[in-house]
Amino acid sequence: MPREYQFSYELRHLVYFREVARTLHFRKAAEALAVAQPALSRQIAQLELALGAALFIRSRRKVELTAAGRALAERVEPILRGLAALPGELRALAEGETGRVQVGFTGLAMATVLPGILREFHRAYPRIRLELNESPTSAQLAALAAGDIACGFFHPDATTPGLKTRELLREKNGVLLPADHALAASPSLRLRDLAAVPWVLFPRTHNPGFYDRVLAAFSRAGVTPRIAEEVWPRANAVGLVRAGLGATFMCPSEARPLPEGVTFLPLEGPAPESRLVIGWRAKETMSEPALASFLAVAAPET
Repeated sequence: MPREYQFSYELRHLVYFREVARTLHFRKAAEALAVAQPALSRQIAQLELALGAALFIRSRRKVELTAAGRALAERVEPILRGLAALPGELRALAEGETGRVQVGFTGLAMATVLPGILREFHRAYPRIRLELNESPTSAQLAALAAGDIACGFFHPDATTPGLKTRELLREKNGVLLPADHALAASPSLRLRDLAAVPWVLFPRTHNPGFYDRVLAAFSRAGVTPRIAEEVWPRANAVGLVRAGLGATFMCPSEARPLPEGVTFLPLEGPAPESRLVIGWRAKETMSEPALASFLAVAAPET
């Protein structure tokens, strides 16, 4: 056994000491512990010898704690309480009732499906702590591969080896315009109607698949987009549209409700499609019961 784990006393010594320190009476402590009083006295003497310090001042009339005894009593109480609670805590962890889950998400997830999932999950599993981190698809895939997050809400480009995914949203995008734009009163638009409008997108490295679907939609519409800004996170793009710097894409589910100063319009004809999935490492749920509990709410088996 490693030297740092070699003790000259045992757990029962601490239990016996704690009871004597609580009652300050050897006979009452022996009765509470269901041991003979001479045996209890021997155990306390062994503990004092092992620690190299007297723990009690004994007289015919009373028992008192020494300074060393008071210090030990302060330290031993939380240790024993923690050990007593340990079986229940471990059972709760094993059954997926407690723990923590690190979750990545995109702005689209938070604007659509994620708030409802979080509400239901916290109602069902109030003792599991979620650590939420907004990050683009590319960062989530890297974090999943490295084990830095347990699951993510992201937009897949293609198949994701080693990950299991479940689709949560698939929608054709519309367009978000400043409320005072000349086209804002139109019932619907086509991309060719927006040939002169500057666009606010995001860096392609964050989600190459969707970015390429945007360019493909413009190509099918016979339009070359004027990309004015590439920003992230998603809220920044909405803010730039509110400021009148251009338009951006948005799916219908994300457009309810909208902040003041912007208008959402559906697109007819070519338009990029948003796809949102929840993904996790295929073998992770067996070793992470808290994650399994989260997935039972976020991605239930159908």
